[in-house]
Amino acid sequence: MSQFAFPARTTTADIELGTTLQPKFGPDGLIPCIAQDVHTGEVLMFAFMNTESLAHTLATKKATYWSRSRNKLWVKGEESGNIQHVRELRTDCDQDVLLIKVEQTGAVNAACHNGYKSCFYRQLANLDDTALKLQFTAQRLFDPATVYKKK
Repeated sequence: MSQFAFPARTTTADIELGTTLQPKFGPDGLIPCIAQDVHTGEVLMFAFMNTESLAHTLATKKATYWSRSRNKLWVKGEESGNIQHVRELRTDCDQDVLLIKVEQTGAVNAACHNGYKSCFYRQLANLDDTALKLQFTAQRLFDPATVYKKK
């Protein structure tokens, strides 16, 4: 599918301080990936990648994830038109998490399937309250029922 082959992980020093991407996929073959707006720094979403989706992302420069619920590759925006163009890829110190900085494009410029710009559209209202009440911090940008057609 792509020209990208991820090397076997080597020494801790190479992984933590070296210059070669050596992603650590979990026992399930997945690596967590955070998508962040390249212009504002806002965290847009969290998803998983496997070797195939990471290779596809690097080859196409379009964020491609592994959908655990559908058990298949998922190119962000394939249904909604809200595409994430990858502008930068980072990894953490031990290379077991990815951070992609994306330019989100589309008719409504939203990342969340619930119609919000970011999947993180609610926050705990009070950190000291045991009721665990959430409050909305954003406005819905589109109605998912009109964007996602059930097959």
